[in-house]
Amino acid sequence: MNNSEQVNQLTIDTIRVLSAEAVQKANSGHPGMPMGAAPMAYALYKDYMNFDPELPNWDNRDRFVLSAGHGSMLLYSLLHLFRFPVSMEDIKNFRQWGSNTPGHPEYGDTVGVEMTTGPLGQGLSSAVGMAVAESMLAKKFNRPGFPVVDHYTYVIAGDGDLMEGITSEASSLAGHLKLDKLIVLYDDNNITIDGTTDLAFTEDVKERYLAYGWQVLEVDNGNDHHSVAKAIDKARDEKRKPTLIKVRTVIGHGAPTMQGSNKVHGAPLGAEEIEAMKTEMGWTYEPFTVPSEVSAHTGKLVEDKQQVRKQWEELMERYGAEEPELHQEYEQWMRGNLLKDVDTEELYQTDLTKFSTRKASQAILNLLAPKVKNLVGGSADLAGSNLTYMNDGGDYQPETPEGRNIRFGVREHGMAAIVNGITLHGGLKAFGSTFLIFSDYLRPSLRLSALMNIDSLFIFTHDSVAVGEDGPTHQPIEQLASLEMIPNFYAFRPCDYRETVAAWIKALEVTTAPFAFALSRQDLPVLEGSGKGAEKGGYILVKETKETPDLILMASGSEVQHMVEARTQLLEKGIDARVVSMPCKRLFEDQDKEYQESVLPSVVSPRIAMEAGLGVMWGAYLGQKGEFIGIDRFGASAPGAIVLEQLGITAEAVVNKALEMMDK
Repeated sequence: MNNSEQVNQLTIDTIRVLSAEAVQKANSGHPGMPMGAAPMAYALYKDYMNFDPELPNWDNRDRFVLSAGHGSMLLYSLLHLFRFPVSMEDIKNFRQWGSNTPGHPEYGDTVGVEMTTGPLGQGLSSAVGMAVAESMLAKKFNRPGFPVVDHYTYVIAGDGDLMEGITSEASSLAGHLKLDKLIVLYDDNNITIDGTTDLAFTEDVKERYLAYGWQVLEVDNGNDHHSVAKAIDKARDEKRKPTLIKVRTVIGHGAPTMQGSNKVHGAPLGAEEIEAMKTEMGWTYEPFTVPSEVSAHTGKLVEDKQQVRKQWEELMERYGAEEPELHQEYEQWMRGNLLKDVDTEELYQTDLTKFSTRKASQAILNLLAPKVKNLVGGSADLAGSNLTYMNDGGDYQPETPEGRNIRFGVREHGMAAIVNGITLHGGLKAFGSTFLIFSDYLRPSLRLSALMNIDSLFIFTHDSVAVGEDGPTHQPIEQLASLEMIPNFYAFRPCDYRETVAAWIKALEVTTAPFAFALSRQDLPVLEGSGKGAEKGGYILVKETKETPDLILMASGSEVQHMVEARTQLLEKGIDARVVSMPCKRLFEDQDKEYQESVLPSVVSPRIAMEAGLGVMWGAYLGQKGEFIGIDRFGASAPGAIVLEQLGITAEAVVNKALEMMDK
């Protein structure tokens, strides 16, 4: 073995030893995957990945996603070796409170981590979105001699990732879209937590991915990083398909008595096994040591990669000189204010008297699209019902990557993960859409977007039992409250056209959290006084006639109209009520206490809230004496208005409840 090969092998062994030692010290973690996948990961970072640890977010870096996020020590070892701010002390504090080396990779916690992974399938699926974003931006901004957007998305995925249904959805679409800059390294080690894959996963993965329209390559010996490199070369030569590289590995490679078994999947090796491993590989260094030869080697690799970044910056300087308008637009897309060219006051102006909020959203979307040119997205095969098609946007297809409307097909969960990937990539504002009832299908991706603090956008329509004849399978009951329960997630249910404008404005302003619309299928009246106040999440829609109201009536969405009607009837009976529209509780919670008190004065304890669903999120606003009118059962198949009436979502129900309350 020549000196170069010795350094290569020593670097791979360093990754293995660091991973095993960190898991052992934490007494928690997954050593097997990092040990088995170390050669393929090293080949990728050594020869192919373009990055700069000093400018980790530079636009044209290659993206790497460790979809098998339980193997996080593989990624932390790589980041440490390649000079990212992951210190040896961080490695020693793996999985400890406050460390930047958590049990699974966390976007925003660890520099160099492109997305939060751990829920299997999410990483590969969001990587599809990253590849979509790269292709869209390349079509928009690249010019002859100026490949300013030109990078790959690489993934390491395991058997568990490929079992998850979400990867089937996303991989199918990736094949249709011919995303040739997406390369997935499949860590094919035949082991899961419970045992061998023979227990439950005996399908022909190669044939499945060929059927999806992927190129599939095979590496029989995953311990040979040169064979992996040759496969990556071939993958990069393919210009019409994404590539899956099936790499046969041995989980826990190097652990003499445990390798190849599920014993090394999710538990420390034990001190004796680690010592035996070190003896077999001739490792004589102190614990948590990077040999000087390895440090010098990876340092030189980093210097070479930094030159690539500097060459790109020089390219951008020339691009700015020769294509100044495109360069300016590029900067606006990548870092600008989405509302810069939007007259928000004009958006609020309307002559409409009655309009469903899904139609309102359609109208506003098509007013925004020419101004917010990097707004992209689509529907899970429901564009004609969700009304999310941008009329002049064209379809995003392999032959037309300039299109802005993405046809996700009936793939709700895959859609949400892909939207997250587009958002994570940067440069585009992405949305996905389906019926509110099907938010359950994509909830793990919604939760992940909130956890990552990214501004993915989700447009949910058909927001209540007013869907009607389709019946209880399509009528949301608990879904809105379920979304509102997700930390750092904005769910906005507007009552009319003008509140839908407010929803869109806030959706384009919020940059550190996902945002969801809940929109009506049925027409709703445009209410007097509605509009800009909704940007604060809750506001006084109709004020009382005297100094202090007798009662506060609160609602969101289609039920606000019933509160306005009930208020009129109650006033005739001598009860002076205030009507508060509360389209987004989390936005309301963002306001200062003084504003909240001005809308919901604590001196007024009689309160009624109405929402066509569960009321679990209204308790903080109702207090001890408040009452909620909602639905705590499944709906029924009948015309929507009849379902609402039969289930008690009426102004009459509010009036009766108020009279009963005020008589006490």
